Amino acid sequence: MTDATRAPSAGLVQPISAGILVAVVGFASTFAVVLKALAAVGASQAEAASGLCALLLAMAAVAILLSAWTRMPISIAWSTPGAALLVASGAPAGGFPAATGAFLLAAGLIAAAGLWRPFGRAVAAIPASLASAMLAGILLPLCTAPVKAVAALPTLALPIVLVWAAALRFARSYAVPLAVLVTGMIVFAATPMPPGGLGDIAPRLVLVRPVLTWDAAIGIGLPLFVVTMASQNLPGLAVLHANGFRPAVGPVFVATGIASALTALAGGHSVNLAAITAALAAGPEGHPDPARRWIAAAVGGAGYLVLALGAGFAAAFVAASPPLLIEAVAGLALLGSFAAALSVALAREEHRLPAIVTFVTTASGTSFAGIGSAFWGLVAGGILWIALTPRAA
Repeated sequence: MTDATRAPSAGLVQPISAGILVAVVGFASTFAVVLKALAAVGASQAEAASGLCALLLAMAAVAILLSAWTRMPISIAWSTPGAALLVASGAPAGGFPAATGAFLLAAGLIAAAGLWRPFGRAVAAIPASLASAMLAGILLPLCTAPVKAVAALPTLALPIVLVWAAALRFARSYAVPLAVLVTGMIVFAATPMPPGGLGDIAPRLVLVRPVLTWDAAIGIGLPLFVVTMASQNLPGLAVLHANGFRPAVGPVFVATGIASALTALAGGHSVNLAAITAALAAGPEGHPDPARRWIAAAVGGAGYLVLALGAGFAAAFVAASPPLLIEAVAGLALLGSFAAALSVALAREEHRLPAIVTFVTTASGTSFAGIGSAFWGLVAGGILWIALTPRAA
């Protein structure tokens, strides 16, 4: 029996199961990072829950619509590198309204990259080594959290790390979700919810009036745009291309930009093409027949729609948890991204010095003129890049 005759027999079971896995892994692996990020830039628990819910709703809508329209597995995710950036940036002057103003700016730039091709090409021309080095610098403080947690809370943090490490060996895709599950069990046993902590967990969107400030625009908005494009959208396209899918870039960026702008009004930071979970839907795991893999991405979107109902509970859970434990889980979730970013940053010897300058400047966490270190890291590395690049005769 040939592959062609076997493919229809897979029916809908395989794409549905793959889509459910996309949603579960995409949510469980990094929702704690998103909630911590929104809190770091000034969101209250209600605003953080609203932001998480809005992100999930946007991811669901865009994934379902684009996948059904293009008949391609267009998986959508929130910007995990962007969330790590927010953790590193901290609350801007003007608080959460200023942060949401920066989210709107980043969303507008993403849409502009889809509408205006020269701008999209200019973004794509940012050296991959510098963008990756900036991302690695953003991720470094979070990736050291598991070590700090084990040192400070060994009886609580060590079981989480051990479960994660064991799952990497036997069930890699479930490593971080299992670590999240163990964290929940430990939190439930060691630090129960305060009275009334679960009293109001119904999903609810809280509208935030954005305020655009110079400091937040340069320190959060521009770096959020860069890391989202370089670390999510471009790799997401690469995953699709590797599996034989070539969607029109413009509509994808416009759709995710508009969805991100609407999400910002409810406290969410950014949605974009999925990079890691995209392979689950776009590859053979989604369906033996490439023409039916779009179903897996659409089911993943439907899964996010269901998970949006639990955004309030997730926010209450994170708020009641020891911060260091949440940081540890977030750090474990981001270790793969950190390793990949560092590998790309240092891949070419002639680009290593500018990349290292970008990395250490970003990782320093030092702000200047009210602008965060991620922006200055890209500037410092870019200046050295230009200075060391031979000019054409």
